Amino acid sequence: MDNLTAPEGALQPKDRLTGKVIKTTIAGAIVDIGQAVPGVIHISQLQKDPVNRVEDVVQPGQDVNVWVRRVRDDRVELTMIEPMGMEWNELKPEMVVKGKVARLESYGAFVDIGAERPGLVHVSEIAHGYVKSPSEVLKEGDEVEAMILEVNRRKKQIRLSIKAAQPKPEESLAEVNRGEGRRGKGRKGNKTDQHIIEDEGPKEPELTAFEIAWREALAKSDKKNGALIKAKKTKVAVSEEREEIFDRTLKNRITDD
Repeated sequence: MDNLTAPEGALQPKDRLTGKVIKTTIAGAIVDIGQAVPGVIHISQLQKDPVNRVEDVVQPGQDVNVWVRRVRDDRVELTMIEPMGMEWNELKPEMVVKGKVARLESYGAFVDIGAERPGLVHVSEIAHGYVKSPSEVLKEGDEVEAMILEVNRRKKQIRLSIKAAQPKPEESLAEVNRGEGRRGKGRKGNKTDQHIIEDEGPKEPELTAFEIAWREALAKSDKKNGALIKAKKTKVAVSEEREEIFDRTLKNRITDD
């Protein structure tokens, strides 16, 4: 933040201030930042490139933009080099950070998170699904959110994961499964109906035209035979009845005589 008159105790590292150079020395410059104690810029903090003479960069009376490095009892240590958004000691595993895709490679993407070095997102850490090439998902300039997996200050390496900062696909899968479950119940009902139909008994096979004609012929033959048998039974019954009447008539005559 910009601050000219804030109490010393309120100053924090990385605070941005505006001051006036009041004196230069071989070792650096003294800056009035509106505090009870002076601000001091070491020669190594005047710019990123090496500096041979302080006067080559700043002059007495010059207004400068500075950032707080450290607050001490007798001075405030300043820098004219804009500090990193993330210092090495601030980077911790499982921390979620925001950044911008700076470069794409076949094996992953480099993301600028405001640290000294960009972080590497390996191709396997870009998304939950399979990604063949980083360019399928990302392009340079994309703003992304990633989780820090590992920090190696000695090697100045930062490993990041974009997929770790995203919701896991299991949540969406659970929704799909619940939907399938509801639809599955409907299907089970249909299967039950099918079982009921199947339990009603085996279906008769469809008959060919020849089989139908053959059955009709057999039915007619059975009907004709049935009629003949019935006629024979009737004829036999009549004959037996006549014989019985004849026998009774003979017996009556003999008795009368």
